[in-house]
Amino acid sequence: MCHLCIRIGNYSILNFVCAEPLNAPVYIASFYHHFMKKNIFLLLLGLFFTQNSFAQIANIFDEASGLPLVGVTLSSASPQVQTATNAQGEALLSDFKNAPAITIAYVGYETITLSYTELETRRFTVLLRPAQLTLDQVVVSAARWSQSRREVPGRVNRLSAKTLALQNPQNAADLLGASGEVFIQKSQQGGGSPMIRGFSTNRLLYAVDGVRMNTAIFRSGNIQNVISLDPFAIENAEIFFGPGTVMYGSDAIGGVMSFSTLSAKLADDGESRRVNGRAIARYSSANQERTAHFDVNVGGKKWALLSSFSHFNFGDLRQGRFGPSEYLRPYYLQRIDGKDVVVSNPDPLVQRPTGYEQTNLMQKVRFQPNNAWNFEYAFHYSTTTDYPRYDRLQRLRNGAPRSAEWTYGPQVWAMHQLSATHKSYNKLYDEATLRLAAQRFEESRHDRDLNKTTRFNRYEEVDAWSANLDFYKTLGQRSKLYYGLEYVLDQVTSRGTNEDVATQSIAEGASRYPDADWTTYAAYLNYQLRLSQTLLLQTGARYSSLGLAADFSDNLPFFPFPFREANLNSGAVSGSLGLVYTPDERWIISLNGSTGFRAPNVDDLGKVFDSSPGAVVVPNPDLKPEYAYNGELGIAHVFGKAVKLDVSAYYTRLDNALVRRNFTLNGQDSILYNGELSQVQAVQNAAFAYVYGVQAGLEVKIPGGWTFLSQFNAQKGEEELDNGEKRHLRHAAPWFGLSRLSYTRQGLTLQWDVQYMGTARNAFLSDESLASDYIFAKDAEGKPYSPGWYTLNFRSTYQLNKTWLISGGVENITDQRYRPYTSGVSAPGRNFVLALTMSW
Repeated sequence: MCHLCIRIGNYSILNFVCAEPLNAPVYIASFYHHFMKKNIFLLLLGLFFTQNSFAQIANIFDEASGLPLVGVTLSSASPQVQTATNAQGEALLSDFKNAPAITIAYVGYETITLSYTELETRRFTVLLRPAQLTLDQVVVSAARWSQSRREVPGRVNRLSAKTLALQNPQNAADLLGASGEVFIQKSQQGGGSPMIRGFSTNRLLYAVDGVRMNTAIFRSGNIQNVISLDPFAIENAEIFFGPGTVMYGSDAIGGVMSFSTLSAKLADDGESRRVNGRAIARYSSANQERTAHFDVNVGGKKWALLSSFSHFNFGDLRQGRFGPSEYLRPYYLQRIDGKDVVVSNPDPLVQRPTGYEQTNLMQKVRFQPNNAWNFEYAFHYSTTTDYPRYDRLQRLRNGAPRSAEWTYGPQVWAMHQLSATHKSYNKLYDEATLRLAAQRFEESRHDRDLNKTTRFNRYEEVDAWSANLDFYKTLGQRSKLYYGLEYVLDQVTSRGTNEDVATQSIAEGASRYPDADWTTYAAYLNYQLRLSQTLLLQTGARYSSLGLAADFSDNLPFFPFPFREANLNSGAVSGSLGLVYTPDERWIISLNGSTGFRAPNVDDLGKVFDSSPGAVVVPNPDLKPEYAYNGELGIAHVFGKAVKLDVSAYYTRLDNALVRRNFTLNGQDSILYNGELSQVQAVQNAAFAYVYGVQAGLEVKIPGGWTFLSQFNAQKGEEELDNGEKRHLRHAAPWFGLSRLSYTRQGLTLQWDVQYMGTARNAFLSDESLASDYIFAKDAEGKPYSPGWYTLNFRSTYQLNKTWLISGGVENITDQRYRPYTSGVSAPGRNFVLALTMSW
């Protein structure tokens, strides 16, 4: 190994590394070749104006790829100093002169300790070796602060930026699915509704940079709000399984999905400024995807700016050749000369119409005046074009398509966030963070029946305001305290119009929701006590005061509701108690009990919509929170240094469950809705439900750069029906999982995987699913069911140099035609993916 670095002030003029020893003539020739590529004028100018320019630099590289490592920490006890590598893998060693021991550490790599003299012998170049399997990991979602995985009595899956780059997800829902522990349902291509431990939609919580993304109109049916997040702008994602309401409040029953977006980074030690960024272009064949992204970071000593932009263009989605014929749609509809015309689909494998476009923007500003304070402002914006709801377009009536059109309007999400973090180490806290956020959500629905001229338009807007004040305090050597306050206000505005597409006239129509305010005031506390070196206890509690005020006045001309206003006021208490036993570094055994709740929101109380053909849901002002009670056992063990097994078993019971049941309105069990006599239904506290299951993960390190990873999930869920019978819980997916074999060497990563799902037979389907029988295949008896499936996939990345990364692969190699459980659109058929990334 040979290395030569020349640095002028804060600029690396020459950084020459060779892997093999060279003789003197070759070394001189190589040096000259690299040197002449540099700017000689800059060199002379630096020599003229710079004093003490030639500071000693350490260069840290990945042993396998030879690429520089960013953020490696170098620390010394004598002298007591610490620094970290910059974007070029460089760290200044001026303060480490003659240090007897310098510890070099980086997450995921073996930690080494060298003296300054030993570094000098190595020509100040260090190659870090990826660590063997370990249970050490830093997570944030469990307590809203950074914690060791060994301190969390629950299951957490962390998706790193490296994983995201290899998987190349088209949206944030696909990103979650890449974990192998989250099941993703899609009603249309512009969709993605996560299912975790038998729960989905408004029984899961989404958080972006610590801010709650759930709104008061999150529904019990499948949702697609997660696609508003830009997968290219996500630095990492964490999935916390089980109730998380102590830390996050209402809705966090099945789990919490916490997304951390790209952060604005300041200049590193020894730099006056930092400029880095990336540009990405990607193409996918199954939907003719054309995607472009760039982000750029400019950082100084105290200020940093980060800008990010992405545009996604998805064409109609092609499904696979081999699978159920029921998924083929040999026609689509067009409006020609004022008439609805059923047009033959020239290629039934192409699901028309499913295409759409999406644009994402993000801007961050960071100010760190000193080591005690850090201020950050972030602006997020996402919008889509109209995107068809493909599942509804498959409905038939009397053998003909029921709908001539059914589309979602642009889904818009905007967020302003201001956060301030203070480190003080006083009597009240060691660290405190204040997060203020203002979010705006816009969505709409537009549908028209075949050969009808009336298009029903429904528009919803939510202004969401939130404030979170979180504290962290160490109490001696054995205890830690996490506590905080939260305020949330969601203001819902809804309106409806009926548009005549023939005459272009527009009249007022019934809105989907009442205008409403949904509020939460909450306080929480989480206490951690180390009972011994091997046993840790963690307990927490939260109290939430909940309010909902709804005004139905605008809908009274259309529906004879027996009330004009509705008000709900209630309180909810949730708690958790867990133990973590770590007899040594290779074991984690955890036992956890927790409760969760979901407060009725505007969608529960006040929605008017057609849930299925011939049924209409109406408001019910007499609702209470539903409660979940959860217990789980987790065991993780590393066998030797090459095998890691991680298993969790859980049971969750949901009481006072908010479910849709038959209802009456003014004594009538049916009313006329959108011109059709429909059964009246409403959301009610009418049932209990339970889910139990197991999650298992296996990881094996194989000599020569190979890794095998497998995730498996199985759950069973049932809910009580009106007649006392039990039926399968709608969002408890069949068993599913994935297995991956990866190879990494010298900047090249190859990965083969298989993803799979078990069969959901007819008896497995819920009543709500059976009401949408048109999205399922038919079994031998002609009954709807969801066939099991598997896909074989190949992905790869190759780091050409520090600047260029090429990635690609083939998904669904065998061209299977399949639909994930309860999905209304088929997954992509054989799909070729190619992406090119330029970093600087």
